[in-house]
Amino acid sequence: MNFKKSFIIIGFFVSFISYSQNKKILYGFAEMPHTLMVNPGAETNFKFHAGIPAISGLYFNIGSSEATISDLFLSDNINFSTKFISLAERLTERDFLDFNTKIELLNGGYRLNEKMYLTFGLYQEIDFVGYFPNDIVDFAYYGNGLNVHKTVHFSQLKFRGDILGVIHAGLSYKVNKKLNVGGRLKIYSGSLHISSTNNTGTLSTVEGENSIYNHYFSNINININTSGALNENDELNVGVGDVISNAFFSENIGVGIDLGFTYHYTPQIEFTGSILDVGFVNYSKNVKNVSRVGNHRFDGIEIMFDESNADYWLPLDKDYLTELDSELNANIPREIKTNSFVSWRPIKFNGAVRYSFGRSRSKECYDETYKEYYSNSVGLQLYAITRPLSTQVASTLFFEKSVNERLHAKLTYTMDSYSFANIGLGMSAQFGRFHMYGLLDNILSMSDLTEIKSASLQFGFNLIFD
Repeated sequence: MNFKKSFIIIGFFVSFISYSQNKKILYGFAEMPHTLMVNPGAETNFKFHAGIPAISGLYFNIGSSEATISDLFLSDNINFSTKFISLAERLTERDFLDFNTKIELLNGGYRLNEKMYLTFGLYQEIDFVGYFPNDIVDFAYYGNGLNVHKTVHFSQLKFRGDILGVIHAGLSYKVNKKLNVGGRLKIYSGSLHISSTNNTGTLSTVEGENSIYNHYFSNINININTSGALNENDELNVGVGDVISNAFFSENIGVGIDLGFTYHYTPQIEFTGSILDVGFVNYSKNVKNVSRVGNHRFDGIEIMFDESNADYWLPLDKDYLTELDSELNANIPREIKTNSFVSWRPIKFNGAVRYSFGRSRSKECYDETYKEYYSNSVGLQLYAITRPLSTQVASTLFFEKSVNERLHAKLTYTMDSYSFANIGLGMSAQFGRFHMYGLLDNILSMSDLTEIKSASLQFGFNLIFD
């Protein structure tokens, strides 16, 4: 893959398509096994559970903070270049991509005694966040002529991505009738990493004397850290086979913890909270860290367009890229190092308050006490995740209905960075020992996928022994 030619295309799309890690329907839902993955202090009343391998928990989420598929690909006799310009003008440097997907390969749990429930498993995760480099894309598309006396800020270049495997073990502990706490230890195995988050420097264009324009690179300090992403020619080259094989047997090792609690203020009022992925990965295998540092002035960038082709929207050609690369390498040289580096995991916060009401029933718990269950509950959930530019937050109102001991439903209304009208629905059902659940977000927009801005699907299958 030619990284230079593809940068603008990749940068554009990763800046307006957005994915989320907010599992708002799963959090606190129906006291089923996978609620422990988002709150290790959640309560459980079964003796042990076993997730069906590879399908015990699958999570897929896609969304967009500003664009839909129809903005670029709707068949309306408007050429792609015009659509691209129209959409790009709506984007700012705060538009982002936040992509996360998780596949559970193994998930299980076993009750050690009346107070402690042990969980364990492993999963593979992909996590990426990238922000729209508005100044850079604007300069690359329109060229220098329309950017005279404008400043390109390289601090807008922010992205970070990981593909890793996670082995985990956790413990949920009942302190007393009101309080349940839990924790989970995670061992990370990093398969691939690429990041660039703390860049500085500017590019300014002014009218020159001996040529059309003068260009000034000032205080440039651009760094890109990679592991398993660049080949021997320092080009972006990701091998799917290598990524999969290194997911659990990599030399890039890290550790992390999850913590959570459940507190019953009264039998009907419950508070819960969790903090997830407090940890890091130390990348030391197949490391290539690329940097450019310095200052430089040069003259005469001229970007050529193919005026005969209405859809030729990328104003770059091979000669231009070669000339620019040679100029920069001579005056702001590229340096490649193989030093190990540490990447901190994005920390997730969850919190909720729940009020239960309706028909009540008592169920004998594992510690020979009785807990009151209610057929209905309502509440408020809050979510946040740390990111390079700013913390992303979301709030969710929910209503949960227990049809009987084995069948539960949850309806959610979420306000976040992408929408103020996101309706989600979750179902959890148990037939004998067999348990299944499905969670679908943004259900009101499913009738026209070309206009949808966000959607998520999560489902899984387990065996539960009460």
